[in-house]
Amino acid sequence: MARLLLFNKPYGVLSQFTDRGSPTVRSTLSDFITVKGVYPAGRLDRDSEGLLLLCDDGRLQARIADPRFKLPKTYLVQVEGDPQEPDLERLRRGVRLKDGMTLPSDVSRIDEPDLWPRDPPIRQRRLIPDSWLKITIREGRNRQVRRMTAAIGLPTLRLVRWSIGDWAVADIAPGRFEERSSPSEISSNRYNR
Repeated sequence: MARLLLFNKPYGVLSQFTDRGSPTVRSTLSDFITVKGVYPAGRLDRDSEGLLLLCDDGRLQARIADPRFKLPKTYLVQVEGDPQEPDLERLRRGVRLKDGMTLPSDVSRIDEPDLWPRDPPIRQRRLIPDSWLKITIREGRNRQVRRMTAAIGLPTLRLVRWSIGDWAVADIAPGRFEERSSPSEISSNRYNR
């Protein structure tokens, strides 16, 4: 049976166990996870927070991370600006990035979520409003959500990956993880459509 860890990655932590080649010391997964033999299934940028899945089974890891399987990933995104329905509709239809059109996304405007404080806090600007969006994508390009919001003139201030498939970070404190048994929804091909 595969081991699966749900880790709430804090801001500023690399989604890898070692940091090679950096002149400064940066925080890595090894500062938080001592379980041997697990590896990240996908990645989450250093300046993003939230759910990172780790497992000890290469096939399972590939099925979680590979965009072919279209496992939905939901993000809570604080953007600079006041998005209107036409902005949200552009994100829903897909936006053109330098590496091509994104797939359609599920997008809604939400009230500010009850999240843990970010360390360091985001920079607040008194005269520029900010808003929260819930965005679900089914692909995984490099820095995709940030590039999508920037493409419609709404720079991302804070990005929290809330869920991957049916797994969510809801009750896991930043820097903590929970272990789960082998995920039946992946092995049963539920998302293999």
